[in-house]
Amino acid sequence: MSIDHDQVAKIAELARLKIEPSQLDQYAENLSSILDLADQLQAVDTDGIEPLANPLDAAQRLRADKVTETNQREHLQKNAPSAEAGLFLVPKVIE
Repeated sequence: MSIDHDQVAKIAELARLKIEPSQLDQYAENLSSILDLADQLQAVDTDGIEPLANPLDAAQRLRADKVTETNQREHLQKNAPSAEAGLFLVPKVIE
């Protein structure tokens, strides 16, 4: 698949990227090669192949779920600008 300068400019606009006109050729070539690779991957027949969770087929070792530190809430909240009832108070940012 080949991408032209107009398509690169449109993609850059949508992504809010500033691309110099002198770089359009390089970006078009790079994006085209990425899309060509994706086309090659799409062409591979993967019917009947199970997805891998782990390429080594190994079990993940998990640590024991136990408390390893003491509660230091009061100590940590001493430096907080605002705290109440054991909670950090933060300014409202969503109306």
